Amino acid sequence: MPAYLESILHAHRAAAAADARDVAAAVEAARADLVDQRAAGGTRDFRGALRAGQAARGMAVISEVKRRSPSKGDLDTGLDPAALAADYEAGGASCLSVLTDAEFFGGSADDLRAARAACRLPVLRKDFTVSPLDVCDARTMGADAVLLIVAALDDEELAELLDLARELDLAALVEVHDEPELARALAVGADLVGVNQRDLRTFEVDRARALRMGGQMPEGVLAVAESGIRDADDVAALAGAGYTAVLVGETLVRSADRRSAVDGLLGAGA
Repeated sequence: MPAYLESILHAHRAAAAADARDVAAAVEAARADLVDQRAAGGTRDFRGALRAGQAARGMAVISEVKRRSPSKGDLDTGLDPAALAADYEAGGASCLSVLTDAEFFGGSADDLRAARAACRLPVLRKDFTVSPLDVCDARTMGADAVLLIVAALDDEELAELLDLARELDLAALVEVHDEPELARALAVGADLVGVNQRDLRTFEVDRARALRMGGQMPEGVLAVAESGIRDADDVAALAGAGYTAVLVGETLVRSADRRSAVDGLLGAGA
């Protein structure tokens, strides 16, 4: 099987090593950007939006702006991120997830900026975060949340990047794939945990994984099920397993009516 995670991480860590920016200066710039954003109306509450979505309809949906994937190839390389974000919001999505990785997923920071400007939803920067500069970039491109993949980080990196995200007023979706990774996430204080049903080394989906792990989330931790979510039946099962939200990409991007597709998933959660 292709080792997708290893090749993607190798590319991102090489890019981080080649980045000559001073980390302290980048953090200060991100702090200044945060002050400016607060003055202009503030950041958007990612965790709060998920809670509100669950309260309103039984399940919150994080809808994804995704052009392609390493395993599936092109999904919609010509998509309009602004139009897609507007459709997702109209369909009842609580938050957005926007791929910003260019090499493997065809995304960009411009996709995130365009999507966020077109709606009122909080936005997750979906990327492979491996350094403090990645977190600073998420702040300065306008994201409201950042993804931290436990499998991609050691414990020291995970704790450092989680602390920095919080300092910069970014929610951190800490992604796990199994029980040992969940234990690591909880040990550093993660309070928003995503269970990815897709093995990032093979990109195969195990739809029993999220159901198995749903009951292992401590009180106060918001749980998000990710990947392989196809229809209303999947969402209903995950709602019953205790999840606050689902993150859905391919199913929605491939839909001919993306607004209705989001609404259909939410109907199942309710």
